[in-house]
Amino acid sequence: MTSPVPVVLVFLDPAFPGGRLADASQPQLMVTDQGATRGDGVFETMLAVGGNVRKIQAHLDRLAGSADALDLAIPGQDEWRRAIATALSEHRVQNPAPAGAGAELVVKLVVTRGAEGAAAPNCWVQVSPVGAGARRQRETGIDVILLDRGYDSDAAERAPWLLLGAKTLSYAVNMAALRHAHKQGADDVIFISSDGRVLEGPTSTVLLAHVEKADDGTSVKRLITPQLDSGILPGTSQGALFTAAKAAGWELGYGPLEPQDLLDADAVWLISSVRLLAPVNHIDGKPVGTPSVQKELTAELNELFAGIQ
Repeated sequence: MTSPVPVVLVFLDPAFPGGRLADASQPQLMVTDQGATRGDGVFETMLAVGGNVRKIQAHLDRLAGSADALDLAIPGQDEWRRAIATALSEHRVQNPAPAGAGAELVVKLVVTRGAEGAAAPNCWVQVSPVGAGARRQRETGIDVILLDRGYDSDAAERAPWLLLGAKTLSYAVNMAALRHAHKQGADDVIFISSDGRVLEGPTSTVLLAHVEKADDGTSVKRLITPQLDSGILPGTSQGALFTAAKAAGWELGYGPLEPQDLLDADAVWLISSVRLLAPVNHIDGKPVGTPSVQKELTAELNELFAGIQ
């Protein structure tokens, strides 16, 4: 029997300015908490490397935006930062150097609406090691299938109550899509809108690249992602990588994209905060891009991504 993954848990609590440490192995929520009974809440997942959280401001801003979409009043960013620092400090205590030095950690921020009638939401930070699966997919790449998301690309604007641009706890559909992919022998999914537009992965953003030769013989590299107004979650990793790539001379683009655009690309990736860049090897069983070009571009983008804080 495998031992449980060690988790450090810190609740945001007005009585504890730095957050309240809690035992993750013991019950902490009421069974009537609406995060559990209805998926009513929001979250963010970040990567910490060597104790430093990457893109923390972007994640805190997106958490606030998601909370606003759900009419949730959440603690201020300074309170979140203090709780995050407490959780990381406790992790170092439990995993002293050299074991904890340079470790990759998942830092998750969670907000639920609380139990029925609660005066304030439940908010906490949890810290745990990055799983081996995420590391493996960065290195070996992934096979994906295309699945219909069931909405057209204008649904987010037409029906904001669908919360398509918010990072909510309602992930049952996303997890069902991943289970379906695994049953088909694939690793992941790229969602397609009902009107045929490329959207996003269940837990990631889609990127593709084209490389062309300019008249002077130099390479022109273009990085493209789906349109952000098509009902997808704005990716913090995609945004940060676009900034770094632009500074490095890449051209940038935002859809609209169709499935054939993925197959015609020189390389395709799913990108997220913890798994980082996962090269896509096959889509619906069809090979994507040129392996040597994909490998070269992945190495270049990983180098750019490594410098992002």
